[in-house]
Amino acid sequence: MFDTSLRELKDRIAAPLTIRMEGISPDLLSLLALLVGVGAALFAAQAHYGWALAFWLLNRALDGLDGLLARQHAKQSDFGGYFDIVVDFVVYASVPIGLVMGTPSPEHYLTLAFLLASFYINAASWMYLGAILEKRHARDAQTMTSIVMPVGLIGGTETIVAYCLFLAFPARITLLFTIFAALVLITVIQRLIWAWRKLR
Repeated sequence: MFDTSLRELKDRIAAPLTIRMEGISPDLLSLLALLVGVGAALFAAQAHYGWALAFWLLNRALDGLDGLLARQHAKQSDFGGYFDIVVDFVVYASVPIGLVMGTPSPEHYLTLAFLLASFYINAASWMYLGAILEKRHARDAQTMTSIVMPVGLIGGTETIVAYCLFLAFPARITLLFTIFAALVLITVIQRLIWAWRKLR
């Protein structure tokens, strides 16, 4: 919901750093983000929540740098955008799994299934819609991601906040997973209504 405005702020803050990183591949940053994100999940599985939170935030920082680096130094590529979103989804799945592995219970596994199911449905809702919008040439000059990503209630910013809450309050993950999954599904409904109005 806040991704567009905060992305501009993030880019202004990070630009002095990435302008000095000309020799670094954006794909390398994406790979490093993957390793750090999986590290967050492993720390969560061992109940080292402080380290897990630190690695999660570092993952998000690296994820925010790769695209800016690519744009600044004319290193954008379709593969880079594709690799970046695959990395994101690996990390988005692995951190909640790590949390449940750290405190296994039938209730935790059930809410984890609900959360990951909401992600699965959400991915279909925006990726396929994004492909249709690309086919219709709906991209504009302000689009800063590899494909058109329709706006919804839950975006990257809200996911960062939610995962911080998951890791800061692991004893409450049943409630937090359920709330976040419900908000993700509301986002799916938003996109379905938008698509019904615009694409018929």
